[in-house]
Amino acid sequence: MSSTTLPLPQDPVRGPTTLLRAVRRRDPILAGFGLALLALAIVLGVAAMLDPRQLHGEDVWAKPAKFLLSVGLFALTSAWFAGELPEARRRAVPMRIVRWTIIGAGTFELAYITWQAALGQPSHFNESTPFHTVMFALMGIGAVALTATTLPLAREIARHGTGLSPALRLAIVLGLVLTFILGAGAGVAISVHGGHAVGGIPDHPGLPLLGWSTAGGDLRVPHFLGIHAQQLLPLAGAALAAAWPERARPAVWLVSALFVLVTLAVFAQAVAGRPLIGM
Repeated sequence: MSSTTLPLPQDPVRGPTTLLRAVRRRDPILAGFGLALLALAIVLGVAAMLDPRQLHGEDVWAKPAKFLLSVGLFALTSAWFAGELPEARRRAVPMRIVRWTIIGAGTFELAYITWQAALGQPSHFNESTPFHTVMFALMGIGAVALTATTLPLAREIARHGTGLSPALRLAIVLGLVLTFILGAGAGVAISVHGGHAVGGIPDHPGLPLLGWSTAGGDLRVPHFLGIHAQQLLPLAGAALAAAWPERARPAVWLVSALFVLVTLAVFAQAVAGRPLIGM
């Protein structure tokens, strides 16, 4: 029996509590890791209200809080998709590698970002000492390893996610693959450029919450879209499979192609030094 929405038939989602129980059943280790990161993000949100220090125009705790939220969501989404696999595949070597790479690479990167924030120092592009240079390089390796876990997970879903409708399975696989191609690709572009800002005014206030530049190009915009293909395309696939089951697969291909074009367009806009939203 195939499902046309993200929840499995045995995991009806009627509210946040039910959703949390469902994701914890699917992969308790990854789900526990993701939920712990979200809880820590809340703690840092409180710290931001108590600590007036600023770094590059924003609260010192803003960056670690955003990274905690992003990696936490990444881990929870991966845990949900793992639940679409047979138990034997969830216990197999590929999924063990995926699970512990997410936890290991995520923990390392988040610990260093948070430690640097506590010191009031930047974590990214900080090459002020040999130690900071090495840590920044290791962070880059960790970030690539983290996003690369989407590839074996996509392969597992493509081969063994037989309980899913064809359109939803396609959307999950495409979302995972594009997360690595677009998300990691934009991350590499940021690293090669030496930062996310292209033109604009240094330390100019950005968009609320997101912090994206309103005075120049910002490579974080395509990076954000790429990283969250992991969630956006499967959600679109679930909606299409439910509303238009007969033509859902071609529609998933179309939506995915449009998503790639939009991401490339905002990347070109950032490279040209133009903000997504000018102020």
